[in-house]
Amino acid sequence: MVEAPQTEEGWFALHDFRSIDWDAWRDAPERERKRAIEEGKAFLKHRELVADADEGDSGLFSVLGHKADLLFVHFRPTLDDLSSIERRFEDTALANFTERTTSYVSVTEVSGYVSDEFFEDPESVDTGLKRYIEGKMTPEIPDDEYVCFYPMSKRRGEEYNWYDLSFEDRADLMADHGEVGKEYAGKIKQVIASSVGFDSHEWGVTLFGSDPTDIKDIVYEMRFDPASSRYGEFGEFYIGRRFPPEDLGAYFAGETVPTPAGDGDTGDTEDGHGHAHGEGHDHAGSGGGSAHGDHPHGEEETSGEGDHPHSGEEGGHGGEDGDDPSDADIRGELADLNIYAGKPSGEDVYATVLYSEADVDELFDEVEGLRGNFDHYGTHVKTAVYEGRVTDRAAVVSIWDTASAAETAAGFLSELPEVVARAGEESGFGTMGMFYTVKPEHQEDFTDTFDDVGEILAEMDGHVETDLMMNVEDENDMFIASQWHAKEDAMAFFGSDEFRETVQWGREVLADRPRHVFLA
Repeated sequence: MVEAPQTEEGWFALHDFRSIDWDAWRDAPERERKRAIEEGKAFLKHRELVADADEGDSGLFSVLGHKADLLFVHFRPTLDDLSSIERRFEDTALANFTERTTSYVSVTEVSGYVSDEFFEDPESVDTGLKRYIEGKMTPEIPDDEYVCFYPMSKRRGEEYNWYDLSFEDRADLMADHGEVGKEYAGKIKQVIASSVGFDSHEWGVTLFGSDPTDIKDIVYEMRFDPASSRYGEFGEFYIGRRFPPEDLGAYFAGETVPTPAGDGDTGDTEDGHGHAHGEGHDHAGSGGGSAHGDHPHGEEETSGEGDHPHSGEEGGHGGEDGDDPSDADIRGELADLNIYAGKPSGEDVYATVLYSEADVDELFDEVEGLRGNFDHYGTHVKTAVYEGRVTDRAAVVSIWDTASAAETAAGFLSELPEVVARAGEESGFGTMGMFYTVKPEHQEDFTDTFDDVGEILAEMDGHVETDLMMNVEDENDMFIASQWHAKEDAMAFFGSDEFRETVQWGREVLADRPRHVFLA
């Protein structure tokens, strides 16, 4: 008998496709349309906040073409959770204007193709692989990205039968298939969940990407791989774009969603045709987990692309990746002081910064293992550990070319030992994270000058903590983390003569221009 790979299941998934009865919508009185939008927004907002369960994720998408208008995607720990979501939607006024065109039920899983060790001795699995597996089983949905969904099965024909192959042959085919997917690391996030016994095909595949042509390209290239060309059978494809529930009125009005910043729907007011007035919502990209089973896109293509923690804020992520209006205000005020503040998420990069109170040597060993996985991807710029000089904690900094990759890396890094904070999520007002590369002959001068500035900072109103942290692998690579009670307190320092003199002096001792990676 051919060996079946072992599996372990994670969250259950529901893809709920809806068409809109546009004739009924046009004929409905203004009050009914308004009520439908308000109740629809409330329902979808609470699903995205996971108000109905202890954990999970949900997303709203517009769908192109005749097959559907809207797609609701829900991940929850149990099938009962999904059943409850279905029934709660039918209680909304919006449901009266929609009809379900199709749906798909599945469950995330990890299989023996990933690692026999995970099933034989879970405690022996290395930290990086363990986090990868967790990301597969509890995926999150990226913000403001295109989505492609399709079901698929493995062929069981007379000439090509996937289930007649030995485990070793299947594993080899999957490994080769995954090599294609590696080329799209940082561009495509995927959730592949098993629907064996649940739905008409064997897996449901959900691809996320900021560029829809990347979705086309990965599907196209993988069609030439034997795992697909010989053994893959596919259902209908659906393509759409995520948008926030607050833009529901704009969607019904025929406007582009997600709405441009400043032109969208905050849900404050709507006219009788669903037109929205108010401030828009600009969602920063975020990483998503992957959930691969006995699946078409390989087991290794998204290693390092696990899940990431919720920021706890509605409508996007704060801190280093947040492109919030207040960030722009801060940068503008710094510019008025002739201080370059960088872009909201870095001059040309995106960074995740976490702080740990673990032993620095032990922490570095853990990070070094993860970094080995990160280095497989072209979007990875740098990951390093910086030891504090005046605090008892270290900073783990991971820099990437894309926001989604940085957020995904955060999911792995957040499981490092004794992590106590993440930049942008501490109390008070965090100003900037700044990297400095010092000329070796001026390294001691730089640290001495910083100590002098530190004495000035300690006397300033509203100052909480500032530390010059040093890369444990390169003492000339330094990271300054500064924390303040309020923006006004930080700005007072940036406007001081002491700061200006320090900046002028720094131009003479630095090996290159400072890199600012986040404003919080």
